[in-house]
Amino acid sequence: MSDPSPSTFKAPWEAQVFAMVVSLQEAGLFTWSEWTERLGRGIRPAGSPERAADYGAWLETLESILSERGVTRPEGVAARAEAFLRAAAATPHGEPIRLENDPLHRP
Repeated sequence: MSDPSPSTFKAPWEAQVFAMVVSLQEAGLFTWSEWTERLGRGIRPAGSPERAADYGAWLETLESILSERGVTRPEGVAARAEAFLRAAAATPHGEPIRLENDPLHRP
């Protein structure tokens, strides 16, 4: 008999985003009310059609809050995303993607 409940996360990064949100809320960076209001605005921006309520929306919302609170800068997030994409392109199929695989990585 198969499990009737679908998996909550489709990929490991989704679970990591969820865990970061929970941890940062518990640490007091934001309240649950603030989180749900901000996530809602990201899913249904004023004057725009509703978008999927996926973990991509969670990540965008978290990045926005972190930037506003001075935890990180938007440029830092963008640079890390670019480094990850370069590392992914340089990583053999089936191997874990590590930022050290980024050809521009400097220890």
